[in-house]
Amino acid sequence: MECRPLGASGLKVSRTGLGTMSWGTDTDAEEAANQLVAFVDAGGTLVDTADVYGDGESERILGSLLADLVPREDIVLATKAAARRADGPFGGGASRGSLLLALDESLRRLGVDHIDLWQVHAWDPGVPLDETLSALEHAVTSGKVRYLGVSNYAGWQLATAACGLRTTRLVSTQTEYSLLERGAEAELVPAAAHHGVGLLPWAPLGRGVLTGKYRGGTPADSRGASVTYGGYVDRHRTERAARIVEAVATAAEGLGTSPLAVALAWVRDRPGVAAPVVGARDAAQLAGSLAAEELTLPDEIRGALDDVSDPTAGADHAPTEETR
Repeated sequence: MECRPLGASGLKVSRTGLGTMSWGTDTDAEEAANQLVAFVDAGGTLVDTADVYGDGESERILGSLLADLVPREDIVLATKAAARRADGPFGGGASRGSLLLALDESLRRLGVDHIDLWQVHAWDPGVPLDETLSALEHAVTSGKVRYLGVSNYAGWQLATAACGLRTTRLVSTQTEYSLLERGAEAELVPAAAHHGVGLLPWAPLGRGVLTGKYRGGTPADSRGASVTYGGYVDRHRTERAARIVEAVATAAEGLGTSPLAVALAWVRDRPGVAAPVVGARDAAQLAGSLAAEELTLPDEIRGALDDVSDPTAGADHAPTEETR
């Protein structure tokens, strides 16, 4: 798998990342192991988790796999903090105390002595930004973190944070970005480019809708049928989305590939993108994403998909802020 620099930094990551949001909920430890092995065998390096995924179980599973199955040095380990909410004075959010406690707990669950990419999971309006940034800088100078990123920040929030760091810099920002969700292009993408911050799109397959699996209904074994993720998927089950999905399916048929591969290749090769982060229920699903590595979209197909998904052409929903 091709590797790319993460923003204006010396850190290189595989141009597809492995997301672990479902680990510990819909994906058990055995299936997580199958996914990780398949991903690393395909040349993947970037593995992304968070302290809130499965209430910490995702990190625990990943930590056990790094101890017993895949060498720690073979992956770029990314996790997030600030979204957790719990009782007590340091129960969550982006305060200095909460962040540094969350970091120590993530290190413990993962069984490692440092995080390669530590990300603030969401903007916290209740905490002065200077306080949040001081915790990030301390995490780096302490040796517990190598690189810093943010997630779910608006363009102005990213720019403000990038300018506020004094002893280090942001190298990445995670945002929802796909053919169904192009809102980031208005402000976040230009802000990231200006500040040398790489894009790590989450939900690059439109929360699974772009695979075409929902064209005829809701498969019983899909996330759309899940109690946990049904509402998450429904956000992109709209008339506009259906038109885009049909265009993706037509392109896939013409190229002799899958709608999944077309949708993933489209976002992977957008300006500023370092690596879309893909999640999968099992290794068989992940194989479809890994197969997209071989696909480069012809200019005429890319242009047609740009046109049909143009967010200024009568989008039928308004963007919302979310923490995934």
